[in-house]
Amino acid sequence: MDDPATNSPNPTSATNMDDIDLVRQVTEKPTPIATELKVEKLKSPVVRHSAQSRNSMNGPLYMQTSNNRVIIRRVRRKEDGLMRGLARWLLDNQTGFSFNLIALIFLAHFLLPKARQYTLKFFALSYYNQDTGLYGIGWDDFYFIAFCIILFTGLRAFFMEHVLGPLAKHWGVAKKGDVTRFSEQAWLLVYYSVFWPLGMYIYHISPYYLNMEELWTNWPIREMSGTMKAYLLPQWAFWLQQVLVIHIEERRKDHWQMLLHHFVTVTLIAGCYAYHHTRVGNLILVLMDVVDLFLPLAKCLKYTGFTTLCDATFGVFMLSWFLARHVFYLIVCYSIYQDTPRIIPDGCFHGPAGNLTGPFPPPDKWGHLIEPVREPAVGTVCYTDTVRWGFLSCLLFLQCITIFWFVMIIKVAIRVLKGAGAEDIRSDDEEDEGELEDDDYEYEEAQPFEEEVGVEAIDLKGWERRTGVKRAATSSGVSLPGHSDRKELLGRIGCEKQVD
Repeated sequence: MDDPATNSPNPTSATNMDDIDLVRQVTEKPTPIATELKVEKLKSPVVRHSAQSRNSMNGPLYMQTSNNRVIIRRVRRKEDGLMRGLARWLLDNQTGFSFNLIALIFLAHFLLPKARQYTLKFFALSYYNQDTGLYGIGWDDFYFIAFCIILFTGLRAFFMEHVLGPLAKHWGVAKKGDVTRFSEQAWLLVYYSVFWPLGMYIYHISPYYLNMEELWTNWPIREMSGTMKAYLLPQWAFWLQQVLVIHIEERRKDHWQMLLHHFVTVTLIAGCYAYHHTRVGNLILVLMDVVDLFLPLAKCLKYTGFTTLCDATFGVFMLSWFLARHVFYLIVCYSIYQDTPRIIPDGCFHGPAGNLTGPFPPPDKWGHLIEPVREPAVGTVCYTDTVRWGFLSCLLFLQCITIFWFVMIIKVAIRVLKGAGAEDIRSDDEEDEGELEDDDYEYEEAQPFEEEVGVEAIDLKGWERRTGVKRAATSSGVSLPGHSDRKELLGRIGCEKQVD
């Protein structure tokens, strides 16, 4: 939340105070019966008060104590530390920082011939085998992954600011927070609209299409097609970039669940890539990504006001979630448990794609488990009970997270059936401003000084409108939270007419 005081060039000037903006509109022709009254204009030295005085505040904006002191409550400005300041800088400069880095890579590539052997790795796939027409894996793949992280960061920020944000406003999304959330969800929709069809195409033309046993035959397959590699590495980069995103932007309610989910996903993609299980990696990503086509679409429809269409899309999303993540996903997990011991030899292999040796027993107790990471192309790679249960544990842990979220989704569905409308309660909204703890506020004592003005000059309606105070109907027709009516407010700020 922005601190209102930061918008004021002079916080001690009453006319510049956004917190207590009592603007006096003096008419050109004052009425003859105007009475000169004393209005207390407020200046704001910060005063710390006890927890008891804070909790006894009558109303969300201010209170008047028994000794006629006025206490103002505002949201505390949080001082930015080094890491928070760096995150804020990255958030504010995502587009320029990303595209400048990309431009620097291309300039170095075209202007420095000696650097091309390094710069080419950033935007071209490595380890091409001319004899087979396929690609191997290795540490140079991280150049391409880093390039994709930078590219996704720049594209996301550019699209959100210059394309999706204006589009949201054009479609009638007025609130700044809703525009931001619409842009975030629309970007996910754009991303998955590209990568889910690509993953589905790879799966459809593969020998393991609708054939679970083919996922495991001829393992380990050291090389893959360029299409498969160009699909898996950007997916890996996308999830690494998502870890960056949730740390530089405002935290959501389920920040830690999302962070854990991202880490498990990154671990699974890295594991299937290093252990040459790219086939099952492709299938898992297809099953997970199809859901993320419908959820962002439903949210975008919600923000643009298409409530009925949003509810229908949310129903399709629920069905796809259940089938993809709790039926077919578990079938894949069962195949790992049931089929792999029968199809994949229990043991280790060593050597390049054209000269594999094995299977042979694991050479040591634990060291062989990290050998595929140290020597991705030719190192020893094993498939044992330890490896199998390692993969299954990560997959089932991810399943537990999705079950937790599906329970939340069912609650949303119940709300829809009751006519409340679909609204995802998992992670889309930041914490409500009304849910701030007492430590998130600071308290100020407003000291009065006097100035002669007419009572007609006080525009209470304008003050209420500018400060966002919501009035509730009472016997007098108007009241502030914790106060009875306009007359009481006049008395609290020193404007109530005294009758002699």
